[in-house]
Amino acid sequence: MQIHIASDHAGLIVKEHVQKVLESLGHEVIDHGANEYDKSDDYPDFIRPAAQAVREAYFSGKTDVRGIIFGGSGQGEAMVANRVPGVRAAVWYGGDMRIILLSREHNDANVLSLGARFMDKAVAEEAVKMWLDIPFSNDERHMRRIKKIDKTNDE
Repeated sequence: MQIHIASDHAGLIVKEHVQKVLESLGHEVIDHGANEYDKSDDYPDFIRPAAQAVREAYFSGKTDVRGIIFGGSGQGEAMVANRVPGVRAAVWYGGDMRIILLSREHNDANVLSLGARFMDKAVAEEAVKMWLDIPFSNDERHMRRIKKIDKTNDE
């Protein structure tokens, strides 16, 4: 699977750990930054290119492309990603892992936004592995809802 990753300074350490794990599992990882710690960096500068790469794959019919983005809480990062048409970013910053399950089974989330300040590297690794392994249910009701999410305001 091709996986686009990105983070700001707050998610950098967790991102770098997850990147190594993904590569060891045989995934093609494309890192959109940040590549060094800079406490004044701005997450949209890194997150938007990763989300746009996922969008490009989505609209070209590729189903084996996903994104994983990291930030302090993951909230702002998901907001940036979700402004890109075709991207469905789910936020997880610890707690009940059924959120991760449902993001894939019901919402076909193609981006996972992790709140690095709320989890350690081992928990992030477990969450990412689980998220990548869960297929979309293809249930008609979920497909119908996703079409409504993906519909633009102009349509």
